[in-house]
Amino acid sequence: MKKTAAQLAIYALEQIGVRYTFGIPGVHNTELYDELNKSEQIEPILVTHEGSGAFMADAVSRTSDSIGCMVIVPAAGTTHAMSGMGEAYLDGIPMMVITGGTRTDSDRAYQLHALDQQRLVAAITKGSYVIQSHQDVIPTIYEAYNLAISGEPGPVFIEIPVNLQMFQGNVDGLPAFVKGEKTMTRPDATKVSKAVELLVSAKKPAIFVGWGAVDASDLTERISSLLVAPIATSLQGKSSVSARHPYAVGVGFGPASKPAAQNTFKDIDCMLAVGVRFGELATGSYGIEDPPNLIHIDINPKVFDKNYKTTVAIEADAHEALSAILKELENRSFATDRDGEALKNQILKDEEKYVSEWLLEKKSDKVSPGHFFKSLRALADDDAIMAVDDGKHTFLASELFPIYHPRHFISPTDFNCMGYCTPACIAVKLVNPDKQVLAIVGDGAFMMTCMELVTASTHGLGPIVFVFHDGELGQISQFQSVPLNRKTCSIIGQLNVEGVAIATGAHFIDMPDDHKIASAITEAISVSAQGRPVIVDVNIDYSKKTMMTKGVIKTTLKRFALKDKVRFISRAVKRQVLG
Repeated sequence: MKKTAAQLAIYALEQIGVRYTFGIPGVHNTELYDELNKSEQIEPILVTHEGSGAFMADAVSRTSDSIGCMVIVPAAGTTHAMSGMGEAYLDGIPMMVITGGTRTDSDRAYQLHALDQQRLVAAITKGSYVIQSHQDVIPTIYEAYNLAISGEPGPVFIEIPVNLQMFQGNVDGLPAFVKGEKTMTRPDATKVSKAVELLVSAKKPAIFVGWGAVDASDLTERISSLLVAPIATSLQGKSSVSARHPYAVGVGFGPASKPAAQNTFKDIDCMLAVGVRFGELATGSYGIEDPPNLIHIDINPKVFDKNYKTTVAIEADAHEALSAILKELENRSFATDRDGEALKNQILKDEEKYVSEWLLEKKSDKVSPGHFFKSLRALADDDAIMAVDDGKHTFLASELFPIYHPRHFISPTDFNCMGYCTPACIAVKLVNPDKQVLAIVGDGAFMMTCMELVTASTHGLGPIVFVFHDGELGQISQFQSVPLNRKTCSIIGQLNVEGVAIATGAHFIDMPDDHKIASAITEAISVSAQGRPVIVDVNIDYSKKTMMTKGVIKTTLKRFALKDKVRFISRAVKRQVLG
């Protein structure tokens, strides 16, 4: 049979379950878009910028059962998309990127968009491919998809030359998709038994989970209850445990974490860590001490012993490993003298005390983070999905907004890319139309991708974007002002948030102070339900530091050599005194 590569590619994308593509049509992918127009399954979404499109594809993978997919032009489309691809790569998120390519049936040099894309994306993809013939199209897309979802997931990149898209070629048929094993690596039984022995013999065990354990939250919580062990999460893994679990202590457990985590993880003698890499953000700039008797479970064996020494390292899918551990725990008779009620009460007491520090008298000139997040949690649906960006607001949300369901909190983490939130929340609403979608973004990050809200308006999507507006790059300006008494390049231009709303077709709401929080949120929820995006201009008060900020500053300074510590402290004192 004769088919064009464009026809074959869209057929293959349909077979692997793609529901939406994100991108911009151009000279080298027009045929792909023509075939997408004919698809009854896939809806192509035009974006304003391929960087936003990549963040949207990432969000689809994080919050739905479909892989996020891009269809972009080569060269500029690829370089624009690389930020989102890099985020997906470092965060372990599957993504498929389809791009056009220059003609391979011409000997002409300096073709439009001629660029070695394979070299360009090599460092931020699990695999990249160039289609050589029509016969290769379907098998390559199937292979790439299976690679993207296997092991530690990640992005894949497929280049289809434009001449193959346009012209027909012979193929043997249209093969059905056979889903590869999702690398459900079975845990070593001996190691599982050793891990269980460490856990049941420990006097004070604890659990630390990341995004890799997000689909095994029920198992984590049951193990925690059996062991009477507190559970902390990484930032990316915030939704891997329900905040309602009595032993959940929030994000992190070192100096950069909340008091509930620091107190319950103090003097632990065994740690079960699952689906987490102990990276810089997850550890508060490596501020945690080496966990004793560390049982580390991850599908990627390369993460073991990188920053913290393991006692037992188990290469396995989180669900498989935790199932095995839970089964063995339930089959064993073991007694613990740990007082579950006392642990629960200690966590509640610490949490209430910490939150109360953020709930002082309401202000008439600013919006206090504590009052904002308390009202948002009370007024939003139980299963609302939250997207955040990179900035001070990220750590406020992580500390002050409880999440109750898996995959209901997404954030840029290890790649830590600003501009993620606004396009991501649009895609979350696209694939979760029956859910409230809440976006928390700083004004600096909002300015990077805010025009993508045109896409939300075009498609009748109603995410609620809360812009924490302080006129600065909040986290960095705070890091600068404490030791340097300077704010170099961290004061941003005056942003007219209402003007952005007018330009993009979004509904605008002003939130000038604490007394307007509840009414603004209520209005936002009402308008959002009508299928219109909402921008809330939050006059945020960033004067109080999060535990993450205080912990990282303390940890970093502690790590300095004495002479450097003296120099930095002296400079800070001098600048604060003399200005």
